Amino acid sequence: MKKIIWLFLLLVILLFSKPLWEDSASEYVDLTFLAPVDEWVDSLEIDQYVNVAKAYWMEIKDEPTVKVSSSEEVVIGKGVILDQISLGMKKSEIEKIHGTAQRVSLNEYDLVWHTYHENYENFIMVSYDSDNKVNAMFTNQPGNSSFLGIQMDSNRDEVHTSLGEPLTKLRKGNIVYILPESGEYDLFQMDDSYLTIFYDKHENNSVTGLQIMEKSVEKNHETTFGTPSVELTKGFELQLFDLTNAARVFRGLSILTYDEAVSNTARKHSEDMAIHNYFNHENLNGESPFDRLEKDGLTFSYAGENLAYGQASSIFAHEGLMNSLGHRENILNTDYNFLGVGTAFNKESAPYYTENFYAK
Repeated sequence: MKKIIWLFLLLVILLFSKPLWEDSASEYVDLTFLAPVDEWVDSLEIDQYVNVAKAYWMEIKDEPTVKVSSSEEVVIGKGVILDQISLGMKKSEIEKIHGTAQRVSLNEYDLVWHTYHENYENFIMVSYDSDNKVNAMFTNQPGNSSFLGIQMDSNRDEVHTSLGEPLTKLRKGNIVYILPESGEYDLFQMDDSYLTIFYDKHENNSVTGLQIMEKSVEKNHETTFGTPSVELTKGFELQLFDLTNAARVFRGLSILTYDEAVSNTARKHSEDMAIHNYFNHENLNGESPFDRLEKDGLTFSYAGENLAYGQASSIFAHEGLMNSLGHRENILNTDYNFLGVGTAFNKESAPYYTENFYAK
């Protein structure tokens, strides 16, 4: 029955598109032989078949594009594949693989990161366009993802051998951005997408994170930073918290608990730095991180603080902190149990990030 329906669908398409292809083809080919076909098509009562075809199409159009079973994996989409996800895949298909997102939060592109994980294992952040198709994704657990010969233990030299030299500049609108040569990350253009590969300078420059996004997403975001808002502030804070836990779990460490009270203390310090244009663990009143925690009535037996400034996103802030030895030690410290994160923006929209770790 399905074959018959598809046959009539094809005939219907030929019928209605005939003026288009006939006009151009008739310049080269004698099409009078189609007259009997026209008469036969005109004689058909095709309305019922069109209706059947429509019904069948409505039935199948929302069927899964990707079906994964224990014996077979079918992957669609385009470009890089991260944990069975690629650009262009439908949200409904991803949720069949990874379940419902654990968190939804705003990012600097005025898009929303949907964060998927199981107790911070198989961690991945995915963004969708207006058609609920993937237009960006990131993971700092690339161990389950492999493409073009790149794996978790691949280093920067191996990446360059596989992908060639990275971009040194990026034009967005009328602005050309010169990309840094710090060696902490590289940007590659792959077809209609941009791939950012982050490296761990303390682990032989191995791949520690992967971000892939449609070229249009990057090009449409012509500013350096996101537009400051309460939603973006909270988004950066929760994303940094999740990224920290994902990095810890990947290395076999315990999950930290989010502390809203400590986040308020951290946020006030970020706001103070943004307003008064300084960047220091000690504020202008001479108060240390520990002084500020105690001032807010918080008790702790052990504490530490990370600061970052000017990174355009929570992802770049986290990866930068991981490549700074002292900050890295806080992120991966086995003695901590709790984490609070506070973000604020200065008048140029540049973000300040404060992380306060502690144990009771």
